[in-house]
Amino acid sequence: MRFSRMLLPTLKEPPSDAEVVSQRLMMRAGMIRKVAAGIYNLLPLGLKTIRKVEAIVRDEMDLAGAQEVLMPMVVPSELWKESGRWDEYGKELLRLVDRHGREFCLGPTHEEVITDLVRREVRSYRELPLNLYQIQTKFRDEIRPRFGLMRGREFIMKDAYSFHATDESAEDEYRNMHAAYSRIFERCGLDFKAVEAETGAIGGRFSHEFHVLADTGEDAIASCRSCDYAANVERAEIRPGEAPGGSSEGKPLERVNTPGKRSVEEVSAYLKVGPERLIKTLIYETDRGLIAALVRGDREINEMKLKRALECATLRLADEASVTASTGAPVGFAGPVNLKLPVYADFSVREVRNGVTGANEADAHLINVSPERDFRAVYVDIRNAADNDGCPRCNGVLEIKRGIEVGHIFKLGVKYSYSMGASFLDEAGKERPIIMGCYGIGIGRTAAAAIEQNHDAAGIIWPAPLAPFDCEIVPVNVNDAQTMRVSTEIYDALGKDCDVLIDDRDERAGVKFKDADLIGIPLRITVGERNLKQGQVELKERKGAGVSLVKVEDAVEAARGMLKRGA
Repeated sequence: MRFSRMLLPTLKEPPSDAEVVSQRLMMRAGMIRKVAAGIYNLLPLGLKTIRKVEAIVRDEMDLAGAQEVLMPMVVPSELWKESGRWDEYGKELLRLVDRHGREFCLGPTHEEVITDLVRREVRSYRELPLNLYQIQTKFRDEIRPRFGLMRGREFIMKDAYSFHATDESAEDEYRNMHAAYSRIFERCGLDFKAVEAETGAIGGRFSHEFHVLADTGEDAIASCRSCDYAANVERAEIRPGEAPGGSSEGKPLERVNTPGKRSVEEVSAYLKVGPERLIKTLIYETDRGLIAALVRGDREINEMKLKRALECATLRLADEASVTASTGAPVGFAGPVNLKLPVYADFSVREVRNGVTGANEADAHLINVSPERDFRAVYVDIRNAADNDGCPRCNGVLEIKRGIEVGHIFKLGVKYSYSMGASFLDEAGKERPIIMGCYGIGIGRTAAAAIEQNHDAAGIIWPAPLAPFDCEIVPVNVNDAQTMRVSTEIYDALGKDCDVLIDDRDERAGVKFKDADLIGIPLRITVGERNLKQGQVELKERKGAGVSLVKVEDAVEAARGMLKRGA
């Protein structure tokens, strides 16, 4: 491709509303242009990278035994009402009405559509298992779309759905997809981690997220320094510390005045104690009544863990009136001593000695509080993981990294097949609900995450498999006949087996070099009059500072060798 013929509008400065590295660089490199909030045009350079991601995904999904289909983006409301999600999904579901007054939505995901397809076509256990996938546009009406392709309203997604007669078959396919996803992100040239995760609005029994590791990632990931355990912080388990031995007596319990001091920071400063000495008491309302949850003052309660520990259907912080009625004190002064509520405490609370809690009366706290001596609790893991917490799988410790979620796999069970009547006849002729799995990859998000992980001050540094072009040829002076002859010869020869861009614009060399660094193509071949006098051209890899001078006649083979090594 010739630069002069390509729609490749590079920018010296990013738009003022570009918030993250990938958004800034994709805008500057002429890959995307904003149409509306969270909605973008993909320009030729951007689309080439998207197609590279899609090709890798298709290849591995096909190798894993999945079959490609294409479902409609516009979905009738009846299917979503069958699953119960028409009212549950919320305002992210963009609803519309056709000329006949019938309700539809723009599909944010396709569990309902695929379940409807399979229930109509599959009747026997002999037709299972089955894995169907598509690569298609989705729409989620995000309240605050941001970060370019990282969190848009309209986006390209690969979503796959598997159907099974037995749990064993579903779990086999889950492992199959886990392996396929690992191969996909390895082939994309990305540093990633598969982590245990919550299932969220999709539902299901368990799931894994695939995160591209990057300092700019939105998500926090806890991973062990010694073994392969990793989980989203919402899900991460923590090995309990050793409970203190002995009588646990400590100093005598004492009430102190703390006028107007409610928060951990305020109480710590007022009493001159570290936050690790405080025991936070939060009152929650559940479908089984009010409960108290305790966590150390330097830690945060993880409500998803608490909900699982309680095995409750609903969980929310109690309102101020309920807190006052149940503790005798306003919010900020609750404590577990003599509290007439079920008490659930994080394991970290067991380690506190001579601690500080609310006194269950206004403007007062208790000091020298010791668990077991002064109150009883059920001890569970209900806090967010932090650096150096104990790994639940080995004797190692956890570290917190930042990640960008690019893929998610779910074991759905019968959530959709049961509500929508997708069943099969087993070997005995008995009707049973089909067991399902769900597997998604954000295509554009993967491309953006690659930039977040691979860039420098000059621009993008594409992993070779995702680069829009393999090589860029830069003739320094397009008005010099020899320069253009050599450049064209190299371009024609390399173009037989590589995707090559030649910058044939009549621009200053500095402009061309800046654009080459910005768009980040793995290899640049510079053809200039000075080097040609010595019969040489310059080869430079985008990743790294090394520059090689090679003979003109050796340039094509040298370039192929460098590209092969970098692939």
